[in-house]
Amino acid sequence: MSWEMAVVRVVFVAVLVVTSYHLRPFQWGALGSCLLGLALGIFFVVFEMRLEKISLKRLIGAGIGSTLGILAALMISHLLSLTSIEKTSVSFVQVALLLMMAYVGLILGANKGELLNLAAMGGLFGGERQPKRTVKILDTSVIIDGRILDICETGFVEGVLMIPQFVLRELQLVADSSDSLKRNRGRRGLDILQRMQKMNGVQVEIVEDDFPQVRAVDLKLIELAKLHEGKIVTNDFNLNKVAQLQGVPVLNVNELANALKPVVLPGETMRVFILKEGKEYNQGVAYLDDGTMVVVDNARKMISKTIDIAVTSVLQTTAGRMIFGRYDERQQSSQRLEAVHS
Repeated sequence: MSWEMAVVRVVFVAVLVVTSYHLRPFQWGALGSCLLGLALGIFFVVFEMRLEKISLKRLIGAGIGSTLGILAALMISHLLSLTSIEKTSVSFVQVALLLMMAYVGLILGANKGELLNLAAMGGLFGGERQPKRTVKILDTSVIIDGRILDICETGFVEGVLMIPQFVLRELQLVADSSDSLKRNRGRRGLDILQRMQKMNGVQVEIVEDDFPQVRAVDLKLIELAKLHEGKIVTNDFNLNKVAQLQGVPVLNVNELANALKPVVLPGETMRVFILKEGKEYNQGVAYLDDGTMVVVDNARKMISKTIDIAVTSVLQTTAGRMIFGRYDERQQSSQRLEAVHS
């Protein structure tokens, strides 16, 4: 908020307080009138600050909806005034009806306002070409996974990160699970969301859109992506396939992780720590920092040791990548002897 706007708001509240003090509404005393003006000023300023965050489409939709609601209430009120119902009851029903219809019209209009095409209205909006929002919708699995937070911290993510309420509800159910493992995963996901909301340069948006006719959360995500023309961010293999079949673009965190792994070619040497015995005879198994499994021939005797191996082949699967190598004990011995003599 700029200092100019802050000054305008302070002056506005002060004017309301002074006006209320001089006019003394409801025959209140000086203190009560000042407090009333202060309360009204703060309310209007907070309301105005909230309006700044609402899109123009929602504001227009809310205005149209509330206007139609008021007109409908006035028509019904006129019909009620022609009945033989006592005047006091009619007045109460008319006021209640006016408030209810205006409120319902306001909420419905605001919710449906994003469907408006302002450019098609011409006039003030004819030349308006707002940049298209880039929307990325997060599913439950990618939030619990946590790597999306690291990706956001690098600054590679742009646009709006959208989290629907039905994903939050699913996350809450996991966090409230009786199973300790699930409960910890759910709480981790909620903590990650909270940290993402506090990050600078990351726009997290919680949306109320739901599809009651669709039960499965994965299918709800697909419908939401179609509605907002967004992309689904996930690491769920099945959701990935179903979304692609329906023409919805998907950003798979696992595919991103695989793409960022260092390239290893056959014939190269690498240093690994042999962690355990392999399935085949005289094999050892090691793991890289990114979790890639390295199967090493002739390394059974080298468990709990760091050795140099020669890469023989690399196998890429849907589950990840596997590296196969060979440990040449004679070559390692000769290299050690050369190092000693030198």
